[in-house]
Amino acid sequence: MHRTKIAYGAEPSQFGHLYHVADPADRPGRMRPVVLVHGGYWTTEFSLTIESAIARQYAERGALVWNVEYRRVGEAGGGWPGTGADVRAAIEALDTSVADALDPDLAACVDWADVAVVGHSAGGQLALWSVAHLGARTSSTVITTVVAQASALDLVGAGRAARPSVEGLMGATYDEAPEQYRQASPIEQEPFDAHVVAIHGTLDTAIPVDVSRHYVETVSARGQSAELVVVPDEGHDAFVDPRSVCNRHTLRALGI
Repeated sequence: MHRTKIAYGAEPSQFGHLYHVADPADRPGRMRPVVLVHGGYWTTEFSLTIESAIARQYAERGALVWNVEYRRVGEAGGGWPGTGADVRAAIEALDTSVADALDPDLAACVDWADVAVVGHSAGGQLALWSVAHLGARTSSTVITTVVAQASALDLVGAGRAARPSVEGLMGATYDEAPEQYRQASPIEQEPFDAHVVAIHGTLDTAIPVDVSRHYVETVSARGQSAELVVVPDEGHDAFVDPRSVCNRHTLRALGI
């Protein structure tokens, strides 16, 4: 397994880890780029390393995996909108620093017209917001799939419920900044040309499965391509376990 640390900005947390199989003989003829956006309440208590085992597994299955870090609440520039802007910039780095890090033979295997973005929990909010604002494409790539794993998809609802993690991200209560909450909330975004797969475990106590159900029903009615996958008997953290059923459903959605 080959891992490279790549900066996409000048700040300490503006970097990612790029994974791919090390032996050219193990490379498939077509490698799907997969962007991973970790969760963790948007705070510095968690980092991209919680996705390391998942990133390695996806790369072993033939994907080109870009596991990204971003400025979080507690860092200079973290919080909204800086945290969202970082994830968008990390995805746009597929055009520049990520592509530049590949040798020509490896680059020739990568299907830049079939990028997937996977976000867990808080990372799902960041992934969907970023893809919506990019219009599901960068200057040289097309994003075709977004997998939202037990994600924070309705920040307005969370703000009205005074969820501390969301208030920390926004830097204000919902009553103080309702438009900022709407602007950042995935359920409020306009439809974009990628398919969204919302996967959620029935035992999730951090974010109820009804959040994903409500998201899919709402955005589908507006014309967004979206589906819900409900996984029995697994909870919020199953997505960072390579052995879980939730992860198996993610692999299926990614086609790897």
